[in-house]
Amino acid sequence: MRHPFLILILLCAAVTANAQSLRAGAARVDITPPPGVDLWGYFDRAGPATGTLDPLFARVLVLDDGRQTIALITLDLGRSFGPPQIAWLRDKARRQHQVREVMLIASHTHSGPVIEDSYDDGVPEWERRALEKIADSIGEAVSKLKPARIGVGLGQIVIGHNRRVAQSDGSIKMLWRNSTGQQTGMIDPTVGVIRVDDAQGNPMAILVNYACHPVIFGPDNLRYSADYPGAMAGFVEASFANPAHPESQPICFFLQGAPGDINPLMDKTPLPENADAVKIEVGEQLGKEVTRVAQGIKTEAPANPEVAYLSEELRFQNRWDLEKLRQMMNFAFPPALAKRYQRYVTAEIVTPVSTLVINKQIAIVGLPGEPFVGLQLLLKQRSPTAATFMTGYTNGYYGYFPTISAAVAGGYGANTFVTRVEIGAGERMVDRGLIHIYRILGKLKDKPEQP
Repeated sequence: MRHPFLILILLCAAVTANAQSLRAGAARVDITPPPGVDLWGYFDRAGPATGTLDPLFARVLVLDDGRQTIALITLDLGRSFGPPQIAWLRDKARRQHQVREVMLIASHTHSGPVIEDSYDDGVPEWERRALEKIADSIGEAVSKLKPARIGVGLGQIVIGHNRRVAQSDGSIKMLWRNSTGQQTGMIDPTVGVIRVDDAQGNPMAILVNYACHPVIFGPDNLRYSADYPGAMAGFVEASFANPAHPESQPICFFLQGAPGDINPLMDKTPLPENADAVKIEVGEQLGKEVTRVAQGIKTEAPANPEVAYLSEELRFQNRWDLEKLRQMMNFAFPPALAKRYQRYVTAEIVTPVSTLVINKQIAIVGLPGEPFVGLQLLLKQRSPTAATFMTGYTNGYYGYFPTISAAVAGGYGANTFVTRVEIGAGERMVDRGLIHIYRILGKLKDKPEQP
């Protein structure tokens, strides 16, 4: 018979061991709307969605370090949900599943449904159902939590180009499609891969960070599609599939980077030019590099796991004269579309900057809109962590975030009405993300030192 004191020691040791174990669980759910919903991203659509080419998924990765639990959620959508809907999802995750925070990252596919911050007639039925499904998937991922190992790797591939081409007089020419591979401006060819395994080294989740607009399809496509990120995810998952244990196939997450000025080389491929096949081809090009990198990653169980998350709202002024902006929208768009965009004409713009740091080594800084790639490179250059990634379309959507130099030069997304935040807002958001990282690393003090 064991001594009661010895039993108490063993129980304490078990609790301590559990607290020091990183756990992870993953789930996926189809959130494709029914036909008839307007599609995101182009002004010249012939009508709403007529059907589905490939499903739109929400993918949920829950990470738990024994102290707090966070859900990272990727969406095959043009943008993440509006603030009230995100608040509803976060509240439900906390109350029902004890998940403290949610970080929503949309891929920015232009073949997904329109999403608004607010609606005149209430939240659409498809969106309410999608949010309910995502909440249930958070619970499913929590139920699958198990000890996990994690690792990171980097690769390179070029499937896109900078669509802003500087002319000799300093002006900007927009090059939307670049099928010949003409060298243009700054890009980031880096493929960031985070691999999460179970304790036996079997992949559970593969996270992919890359910066390029998902616009293989143009406005003539009226079918829901995840575009090239969906094809990439399917290729990666199939590459790691085990026919003997199909239930063990990992889930591949696409973490869109900072593609505000980056288009695919095969931008807006017309349907008669076999856009369906081009989407698969581009996705598989990226998928092959992801698979190569992921297979070479050595995952480890962290000795001192920590999943830390900070989110902070920054306030910016609208860059434009509001009355002139309203007049421009009324002139440029049909009444229904102009009314939609008028909702975003506000004097103040409040943007959340969200930062997730895993084990003090991997940092993900999320901005709620379309950051230019220069901001991503700036963040990486200045970050102290071993691996740092930027994600756009995270926890909201507030238009384009150009760099200061791009705002000066002009061009679409730099000095057009789709850019609402004041000049320099992008750099300030990068600064805030860096402050979050340093604070999580414990390198920023909370009180002054004695002189």
